[in-house]
Amino acid sequence: MSEIQVNQIIDPIAATDGAGVKLKRSIGVEPNYYDPFLMLDEFGSENKDDYIAGFPPHPHRGIETVTYMLAGDFEHKDSTGGQGRMTAGDVQWMKTGSGIIHSEMPAMKEGKLHGFQLWINMPAKKKMSKPEYHYIDADQMAVHKDSDKKIKVIAGKFEKAEGPIKGHNVEPVYFDIELKKGKEFTYEIPSSHNSFIYLIEGEIKIGDKTHDKVKDSTLILLTRGESLKVSALSNAKFLLVSGKPIGEQIARGGPFVMNTKQEILQAIEDYHSGTFVK
Repeated sequence: MSEIQVNQIIDPIAATDGAGVKLKRSIGVEPNYYDPFLMLDEFGSENKDDYIAGFPPHPHRGIETVTYMLAGDFEHKDSTGGQGRMTAGDVQWMKTGSGIIHSEMPAMKEGKLHGFQLWINMPAKKKMSKPEYHYIDADQMAVHKDSDKKIKVIAGKFEKAEGPIKGHNVEPVYFDIELKKGKEFTYEIPSSHNSFIYLIEGEIKIGDKTHDKVKDSTLILLTRGESLKVSALSNAKFLLVSGKPIGEQIARGGPFVMNTKQEILQAIEDYHSGTFVK
């Protein structure tokens, strides 16, 4: 069984999105696309001026967005009439399909806001499907806990803990892992998948080969293989995300990701003509 090693270590860049929310962006810059993952943002601050303007109404087509809150409250509204409030530990998995207009605004005036948004590509045959949501409340999330580690399972399965996202075309794995100093996390991943770790805090070592120091808010792209081993050099918290590549040509246009430039132009035309939401 081949061991998974570090392929590339990437420091996120400082960016802004929405109405000026400050964040750290990794996927979506370098690499621009890590099939099937289109973007990864970490947003987090104790300064309300960094997030208070939020993400006013904006459109999406052809992607899935996975929002995971670690701290703070966000209120969501969309063009289907759906709305809800996300609090610490909650996940919203949105398949935008043919098109949705939504807003994500802080439901707090001060305090710490911290979370992640991951964009996943959709295959051509699903890009114009009906939008749908999966909400995972923190108190309903599957969790594995032992003396070495705690794993929240958003997608995939670890021992008896299984996430609610099933039958998905990219066969996703999305774990939030807390690993104690001096302990190891091991996991088998299909060799077909592209995988990465996003280190939130602490220091870790991946595999058995020597690699550069990895500490805090860092994206680590992994080699393909079957056997992953992560050692905690200090108490550590990180995300493990993995998915089967779609292998299709993509065209990007801001909040729209399709397969051709013509489809992007059509999305823009639909949005401006008022026919975007089906």
